[in-house]
Amino acid sequence: MSIRYLTAQLAQQIDEELMNAVGAFSLDQLMELAGLACAQTLSTVYSKEKYPGVLVCCGPGNQGGDGLVAARHLGMFGYKPTIYMPKPGSKDIYRRLQKQCINMDIPIVPPAASAEELPRLLQSSNLILDAIFGFSFKPPVRAPFDDALKLISASGLPIVSVDIPSGWDVELGNAEGVGLNPDVLVSLTAPKVGAKYFKGRHFLGGRFVPKTMQEKFQLNLPEYPGFDQIVELPRNYRM
Repeated sequence: MSIRYLTAQLAQQIDEELMNAVGAFSLDQLMELAGLACAQTLSTVYSKEKYPGVLVCCGPGNQGGDGLVAARHLGMFGYKPTIYMPKPGSKDIYRRLQKQCINMDIPIVPPAASAEELPRLLQSSNLILDAIFGFSFKPPVRAPFDDALKLISASGLPIVSVDIPSGWDVELGNAEGVGLNPDVLVSLTAPKVGAKYFKGRHFLGGRFVPKTMQEKFQLNLPEYPGFDQIVELPRNYRM
């Protein structure tokens, strides 16, 4: 049986079940595993020797939290990440994740300077990790991210997107044409319906869904190799 693609509603239901009494995970745990999977995907495709400078673009929600975790791991892997986060999340978990990056001397662009700094950051980077919008996003793209997506797209840099490319509708894909067109996508938990429209290299990450939940939701997830946190999905998993 082929892997199941998730609607936004089903993805939300699975997330909630992972973190309730049934799944028993904390948000911190899931974010750590997701961010590690994102960092491993990027490092699998793009070597630190050729692509050392990674601009990690973070939104204000859980997607941005995944990006902050990934930035920390990329720093541990030997990359030189810089964090662009024009609207930092207000919850304690995001403040702690930012502090962890600061402790590793990972630069974080001050929100007030982010609009002016983004063109310079793009010029000095080799690669972009897109962790701006997640599966709950619905168009249109609002400020300050509307201009940011245009600049990121125009940069010509390789892009690795987390879970769903920023600006895409989770089920309709880039139907409005305002989203990013990444080279690599790392789906988390299971691919979303909109990922069927993605044509680049596609990885699955987040090796934490218990067998009972996989069976309940008929996810039909592939086996992860060895101790890897990611598995690349073959072409016949895409439209």
